[in-house]
Amino acid sequence: MTVPVVAPASPARRMPVRTRRLLGLGLLVVLAVVAALASIAVGTRSIGLGDVWRALADPSLATDDAVIVRGLRIPRTVLGLLVGTALGIAGALMQGHTRNPLGDPGLLGVTAGASLAVVLAISLLGVGTPAGYVWFALAGALAGTVLVYAIGSAGPGGATPLTLALAGAALSALLYALVRALLVGDAQTLDSFRFWVVGSLAGRGADVAWQVAPFIAVGIALAVANTPALNLLSLGEDVARGLGQRIWPARAVGLFAVTLLCGAATAACGPIAFVGLVAPHVVRAFTGPDHRWLIPCAGLLGAVLLLTADVLGRVAARPGELQAGIVLALIGAPFFIALVRRRRTVGL
Repeated sequence: MTVPVVAPASPARRMPVRTRRLLGLGLLVVLAVVAALASIAVGTRSIGLGDVWRALADPSLATDDAVIVRGLRIPRTVLGLLVGTALGIAGALMQGHTRNPLGDPGLLGVTAGASLAVVLAISLLGVGTPAGYVWFALAGALAGTVLVYAIGSAGPGGATPLTLALAGAALSALLYALVRALLVGDAQTLDSFRFWVVGSLAGRGADVAWQVAPFIAVGIALAVANTPALNLLSLGEDVARGLGQRIWPARAVGLFAVTLLCGAATAACGPIAFVGLVAPHVVRAFTGPDHRWLIPCAGLLGAVLLLTADVLGRVAARPGELQAGIVLALIGAPFFIALVRRRRTVGL
């Protein structure tokens, strides 16, 4: 008796990589638009989309809703898009250049340098507004990164991902110690600083967005230009060098982009955690390790995360609001733990 041979079932066809990437990018664009509309319409005072449209279409309209939309909600939404995009891209760059899955934009001393500069501006110069903090915080972020790079380059092997991470951790500890020392004996500076350091979009007008927008634009351009080199560096420095890639110029461009992006974002809204850490991990699930796709997708998801956290903070504590940094910490940390437990993060 002849036993029929049953052919093994063919495995389910996987979606082509390019199609998966395009669908993911399209979904992120839609989510960013929805988050922006929610940021304009939802808050301690909900405003219908029809009223939002009328406020935008008729600049002479002077109702309370129109004033809130044009004077408060739109500048806040634009700033959230800028800062969220900057943090998402900065996180992807940091994780790529340091080959560290826990790499965060603050790893280079950016946040610590900005914090010390803000404390000095408040205590010594009496600066008391978010718009006034911007230039001091940006200068401190740049100074912190330069010091980290100088310390990390001092050894015989030059600036490597490991030496930069160690230098950043050591310098950040020192700078934060100086910040705490300055705050201990100055209650007034502590009161002003604690509202900045929690991380928030509240109280920032269009002037703040205009001040940081050029730095973020240059940082995004440098990040995009750095993607081919970063793809080669992900193969290992020896392989990248064999393929003709100059290592230290590529590192310098990427780290300078991180400094501009994270420095400007921190200067505008204070230190905001979680976005730069998690956004690259989430989008890497469908973009893979190709930074030409990873960089823009991480930026879009960063904007979605920050705007969503800001809207939730306004709704959850009516008539007041929770700062976006607090909401991201409360929601983001458990989400990241669940993400790590359910699946392995895609390798860098």
